[in-house]
Amino acid sequence: MDLRGKKVAILVEQQYQEMEVWYPHYRLKEAGASSILVGPEAGKSYPSKLGYPAVAEKGISQVSADEFDGAVLPGGFAPDFLRRSPAIVSFVQKLHDQGKVLAAICHGPWMLCSTNALRGGRKATCFFAIKDDVVNAGASYSDAEVIRDGNIITSRKPDDLPAFMREMMAALAERK
Repeated sequence: MDLRGKKVAILVEQQYQEMEVWYPHYRLKEAGASSILVGPEAGKSYPSKLGYPAVAEKGISQVSADEFDGAVLPGGFAPDFLRRSPAIVSFVQKLHDQGKVLAAICHGPWMLCSTNALRGGRKATCFFAIKDDVVNAGASYSDAEVIRDGNIITSRKPDDLPAFMREMMAALAERK
């Protein structure tokens, strides 16, 4: 799949799930997309759950939703830290408002819960432990490998990454 010219933000914070950052990052690059690690602070190293570092290439104050085609919202416990930042929540909300691709896996849908992206019965899945949060945010939950509802793509866990990336990459390719 050719994704040249597409630009995707991968949100990073401490306690991220390794595979849910690095697998999408390299798959997107392999397809020709620009994949940028975006965190609260540029140049800061955010350790994963196992201590593997992800250095934010851009800080949230340096980016705008207008410049991206979508974002990956990885899991682990990073979303719990990411959504403490009003600027990051605003960034995700603006991406959603613009109809851009939001791909959230595992605990990543917590970021969607902090926006209005799931309201109105949007179909979604997630790691089972945050099912109540996703439902309370307005989504219709199903236990499925991947669910795509418009611009929102969700998956449950690292084992779902191949299906998750197929759907995300297809959604990016459809964007004009």
